[in-house]
Amino acid sequence: MKFWKYEGIGNDFIIINGVDSVVRIDNDLCKKICNRNFGIGADGVLYITPGEGDSQLTMRIVNADGSEAEMCGNGIRCAAKFAYDFGLVNRTKFIIKTLKGNLGVEVFLGNGVVETVRVDMGAPIFECTKIPVDFEGKMIAQELEVNGLKITGTAVSMGNPHFVTFDNLSDEIIEKLGPVLESYCIFPRKTNVEFAKVSNGKMYIRVYERGVAWTLACGTGACAATVAAAINGFVPFNVPIDVHLPGGWLKITVDRNLESVVMEGSANYVYAGEYDTSRSV
Repeated sequence: MKFWKYEGIGNDFIIINGVDSVVRIDNDLCKKICNRNFGIGADGVLYITPGEGDSQLTMRIVNADGSEAEMCGNGIRCAAKFAYDFGLVNRTKFIIKTLKGNLGVEVFLGNGVVETVRVDMGAPIFECTKIPVDFEGKMIAQELEVNGLKITGTAVSMGNPHFVTFDNLSDEIIEKLGPVLESYCIFPRKTNVEFAKVSNGKMYIRVYERGVAWTLACGTGACAATVAAAINGFVPFNVPIDVHLPGGWLKITVDRNLESVVMEGSANYVYAGEYDTSRSV
């Protein structure tokens, strides 16, 4: 099986091209090839297939644990660069279909090479039944008691569920809370967890990603955290906010009417190769 390796600020993906040949999503295979000791190694697998309707391409994302995610912000930037790099599209603006819906992307070139990608991530979702969260109405700056510790957080979906807290917590507590909150009882489909702080107008976040664990970067997490920061009055609307994750920086803009969240950041080609699908491990 031929594959391509891409990364977006350290969030790395194996890309399988289903435009030029027919492919089938294989969750067990994804889990095997994402293994960093016995496989290729990645945070997830991106399946790129033909678009439908108004979209030029379709992207599906399977996490390293074999579960399928609804959306992936760093992944869609990598998918957009891959599509332009290998001529799957012949334009700099196009539409990629995801499980969240159709998302508009734009690639920006330097010397003919894609350097950054801008994505309209769509509108954030706050209604708990749609995130989903077992909570009435919206969960904005609400207090939870987790393992005897009171945590204030905001739940938001960017096509996938997120729980964002701005509490001042020690690194030791954060390390313990990440996996606990991911599978906390009020999140029926688990959740991504963002530990965020705002300093001098910039945001700094660590993400415990659902199905991945601690990650260098999470595009939807950066969007969700910036949305939570805006609605809680920590950062302004309609202004690009620099967001730092362990793997690098993204720029996120939250529309004042909460009709869209725009993400811009890098995506990079790493290498291509062949994987023996008959391997038992």
